[in-house]
Amino acid sequence: METVILAVVIAVVVLGALGGLVVGSRRKKSLPPPPPVAPDITAPPAEPHVGDEAETPRDEPRRTIEEVDLPDGSAPVAVEEPPALEVPEIEVPEPTAGRLVRLRARLSRSQNALGKGLLALLSREHLDDDTWEEIEDILLTADVGVAPTQELVDGLRERVKVLGTRTPEELRGLLKEELLKLVGTDVDRTVKTEPEDRKPGIVMVVGVNGTGKTTTTGKLARVLVADGNSVVLGAADTFRAAAADQLQTWGERVGAHTVRGPEGGDPASVAFDAVKEGKELGSDVVLIDTAGRLHTKTGLMDELGKVKRVVEKQAPLDEILLVLDATTGQNGLVQARVFAEVVDITGIVLTKLDGTAKGGIVVAVQRELGVPVKLIGLGEGADDLAPFEPEAFVDALIGE
Repeated sequence: METVILAVVIAVVVLGALGGLVVGSRRKKSLPPPPPVAPDITAPPAEPHVGDEAETPRDEPRRTIEEVDLPDGSAPVAVEEPPALEVPEIEVPEPTAGRLVRLRARLSRSQNALGKGLLALLSREHLDDDTWEEIEDILLTADVGVAPTQELVDGLRERVKVLGTRTPEELRGLLKEELLKLVGTDVDRTVKTEPEDRKPGIVMVVGVNGTGKTTTTGKLARVLVADGNSVVLGAADTFRAAAADQLQTWGERVGAHTVRGPEGGDPASVAFDAVKEGKELGSDVVLIDTAGRLHTKTGLMDELGKVKRVVEKQAPLDEILLVLDATTGQNGLVQARVFAEVVDITGIVLTKLDGTAKGGIVVAVQRELGVPVKLIGLGEGADDLAPFEPEAFVDALIGE
């Protein structure tokens, strides 16, 4: 009996222990994890506000208003002046006489191929038809023109036949005389810039793009200033970009005043204003640079005629100079003919006459227009524009 009771007690104890273990494990699973411990954060220093001191003030000696020396107004106050604008230095152009000596030598070096070829042919012992044809070819190649060439050859043939024997000096003399007849020595080649009854003289410069028209206008201004004239430039070429800037630069170099308008504006208005300012300033000469119009564009040529008419409302034009490129040959003659139909050309300026044997264009263009060559350009230099002298030109062609 005791054994049974002992066994029951042991079973109860074992069941109680097992029940406690199960309850303990369930409690452990249901309990939430402990909350994380928050880290200690140090608060940043507060931003200073308006009026706060940047740092702890130090004890420093301070002066009262009575102890501070104030200016009494007697000392000058330095005022910084704005930087002065750079004024372009005005150049003194070379006198006309000195320029002619230098340009004559250059012309002689570049143009005498024509004269040397003619003299070599004329010096042959027998001058047959083939020789005279070669002479004609040389003259035509030099752009003398068909009719002038025939006149020159006929004159030379007659004089050589009469002369008989020919020394080099005699041949040079004959050739010079015949060339001077073609070029013309009895024509007034003065550029009219000094009218007797008024001031200023008015000159309009016309020509096709690329002939050096604007540059020629600037160089002509230098020639006039060198001769003691005051000049106003009218930049009436409002169609070509930077044409007015280019002309103004030429004027600033010699102290000439430039009148200009907006790009693409009315060229006749600019020309009118240039003449008006020339009168107000009491200038000696007004030079008007016009747009380099293509001779095939009728509307632009009509615009050129308008410029002429507007200018003449204030005063008559004293000169209308046509600028031609000496290297263009027969095309230059076509240009000259069309311009002459629009405006009354009074003189010709031949540019780019250096470095070629095309000197015969002087004869051809004079015959075409019936007006004289008055100026020639022989290079890119500022003073490479000179009055045309027939004797010096012919001497350069055949060699002195």
